[in-house]
Amino acid sequence: MGVANSVSNLGVVRQSPLLAVQNQVRSDFGWDLENDRISIHSLLDEVERFDNSEWLESSRSNLIQQIKAKLHTATKVVVIGAAAEAAELETMLNDEVAIIAADGAVGVFSELLDPESGWSRLVAVVSDADGFPHLREAIDRRMPIFLHAHGDNMNEWKNMLNTCNHYSSPLVLTHQCPESLEGAINPGGFTDGDRAIALGIHLGVSKERISLCGFTTKRIGRWTGQTEPETKMRKLNWMAKVIELSGVKWGENDGF
Repeated sequence: MGVANSVSNLGVVRQSPLLAVQNQVRSDFGWDLENDRISIHSLLDEVERFDNSEWLESSRSNLIQQIKAKLHTATKVVVIGAAAEAAELETMLNDEVAIIAADGAVGVFSELLDPESGWSRLVAVVSDADGFPHLREAIDRRMPIFLHAHGDNMNEWKNMLNTCNHYSSPLVLTHQCPESLEGAINPGGFTDGDRAIALGIHLGVSKERISLCGFTTKRIGRWTGQTEPETKMRKLNWMAKVIELSGVKWGENDGF
């Protein structure tokens, strides 16, 4: 999927299965699309109220291009999910790896023999603003964050905006509506983890260059934010569906 030069042009390709699945998820959970729309439009408005040059639409557009360049330079892109373990991640790290992390999964870096070996390779964090306290270090380090708006996380992203503004953390805004929206992108996917995979693909990374760390449907990952267990397990089943649609290889013992 090609990437244009402005955020406003980075819209939805309606035929993509990674986007179409979002309607299926809404239907399964009984969620209203209008709530998703209210959330992303409110987020776009809130960002404009901050006097932060890092958050101008032009800055967000440039950030996407910088991240895209880093992903294309890497020989492999490792996407870290909420069940990540340090021992598994250690085996995947080398000088030519780039990392996309799902929200609080950045907490696994603190358990590496050399935490900087993780942080130095991190190019983006995909977040719907519930990955605290582990997400806080990513913000402190001014790591690029793809902040996601959905129908029931408005309080969370509002609180996170204040924290990110304090550290002037670079942001890109993401949504899950079927229409293109100026100032935000919809890379596809559903949970933070599978949306991180979809983001890599959206930015032009081939599925063959994406490796997964910390993805499973058998348990709730320890880096997961606060959640209701039964609902979370349903979400993980949808995550598995998105990964299947993406074509990214997943360890046979981890999910399906």
